[in-house]
Amino acid sequence: MTTYQLADPITPEVAKELAHLEPHVQQLLFRRGVHTKKDADQFLSPNYETDLHDPALLHDIDAAVERILATMKANEQIVVFSDYDCDGIPGGVIGYDFFTAIGYEQFSNYIPHRHYEGFGLSVEAVEKLAKEGAKLIITIDCGVTDVEAVARANELGVAVIITDHHEPAAKLPEAVAVVNPKLGEYPFPDLCGAAVFFKLVQAVLTKGDFDVKPGWEKWWLDMVGVATIADMVPLVGENRTLAHYGITVLRKSRRPGLQQLLKKAKASQQHLTEDDIGFTLGPRINAASRMDTPEDAFYMLATRDEGEAGARVDHLEKLNQTRKTTVAQMTKEIHKRVNDLTEIPDVIVMGNVEWRPALVGLAANKLAEEHSRPVFLWGRDGNGAIKGSARAGGEVSVVKLMEAAADLFLEYGGHHASGGFTVKEEHTFTFGDELNQVYKAHGNDVVETHVETIDSHHSIHEPLTVLLKAQQQLAPYGVGNPKPLYGFKGVTPAQVEQFGKTKEHLKLLFETDSGKVEAIAFFATAASFTKTAKVGEKLTLLAHLEQSFFMGRLQTRLRIVDIQ
Repeated sequence: MTTYQLADPITPEVAKELAHLEPHVQQLLFRRGVHTKKDADQFLSPNYETDLHDPALLHDIDAAVERILATMKANEQIVVFSDYDCDGIPGGVIGYDFFTAIGYEQFSNYIPHRHYEGFGLSVEAVEKLAKEGAKLIITIDCGVTDVEAVARANELGVAVIITDHHEPAAKLPEAVAVVNPKLGEYPFPDLCGAAVFFKLVQAVLTKGDFDVKPGWEKWWLDMVGVATIADMVPLVGENRTLAHYGITVLRKSRRPGLQQLLKKAKASQQHLTEDDIGFTLGPRINAASRMDTPEDAFYMLATRDEGEAGARVDHLEKLNQTRKTTVAQMTKEIHKRVNDLTEIPDVIVMGNVEWRPALVGLAANKLAEEHSRPVFLWGRDGNGAIKGSARAGGEVSVVKLMEAAADLFLEYGGHHASGGFTVKEEHTFTFGDELNQVYKAHGNDVVETHVETIDSHHSIHEPLTVLLKAQQQLAPYGVGNPKPLYGFKGVTPAQVEQFGKTKEHLKLLFETDSGKVEAIAFFATAASFTKTAKVGEKLTLLAHLEQSFFMGRLQTRLRIVDIQ
């Protein structure tokens, strides 16, 4: 259950400290715990030279650099082994760019297949790469818990360097180096996987003798920015600096695949924001591994050939469209099964061995929103395992629910609102009934109340450009730096309508002193919120303010969060 509370007003002491800033900016910074002039200036104007930590502080970094340089000196085969998601793939592109830039040819990229190989460095992958002549494997965004795979690599005479950001287990793999900001005394533990690898590249460039212009690696910050934002790590501290400069480079990036993808999606590279990464780049990069092979996205980003880039972009667009169609068909089947039920259970659990586990989360999200209750959907992966995704859809924490029903799962994890799981084979046909029994037995023990903070209340008649100018100074937004939430009390919609090809989106129109103001919500109806919006009836609107650049038009509008 989500409740809303108004942020505390800025104190006189902090207002005095931040007096050099506009009042809206002061309030937004205060709400985010920025209370001094020094911290405010650093937050608003990240400095690449001073706000990033020295890569030499990372755990095992010296051993990693030494082995990479020794392997290159011996002209042995290096494999950059990256995860298949929107953190690992950009990280793999950084690896490709690095070795290409320094002129080292004895390297290759390897990305495991989501459906058939699964997450992480596997024994099978190690054996395959050893057979092909690999002498050094460098992981990106995986490997910190893959003890068995690293042990097998050691048996086969293949050295392994792990770069990862996931939580280490009690026992670390016996690799040459485990480079992870959560180990040792690195000052910032929340880097994404691609950023950790970027730090390793910086260290290698510092120690090695390469014909590369100083600072050339900054061009690879576009991939660090994509990964940092798409992987939803906290956008504070070092991550904020990396995301800030990542977006700056993305707006100037020369990658033909990136340019053509944005053009085809009718997005502006020049005006690119974190929203474009989250809603345009991220889904298309992830579509590659969800629907086909992750290399499709990798080569789209890595290639410098205009023709190949165009073909890769076209293929990704088709995959993304196929993904949408497949999820729509899955959702249609689920709706039919739900409608056939005499009573909708407290926890909706459904599965089909033909469903791809990589796609069920998208359908679960929609179903959970529609029925305001937990949804668990599962499919069978390429290795025969029953895997799925869970979405809360209300006040129940899916993680607490899975913890209470731990005996049903081989593995599970996630957050209160969403999670993933693997079901034990013997529970496949009784999974739904057993999960509902656990829910009934635990009741309030699995409830999680979520509190959202309203940054400030405003009149709908205020010029939104003033608010927009203030909030743009704190971008990019994400985890740890949430997009400002505004309240507009006593507003009366002049129009309430559905739009889109199938009328799946909601639009409210308000007449104001400054002209018409549009408020939208995707995949929602007027009845989707706490109060049903009606023409001529007063309501309180809770919304984000956004500026979108679509099809050559810059538009300022409100994005509805709730109607009360």
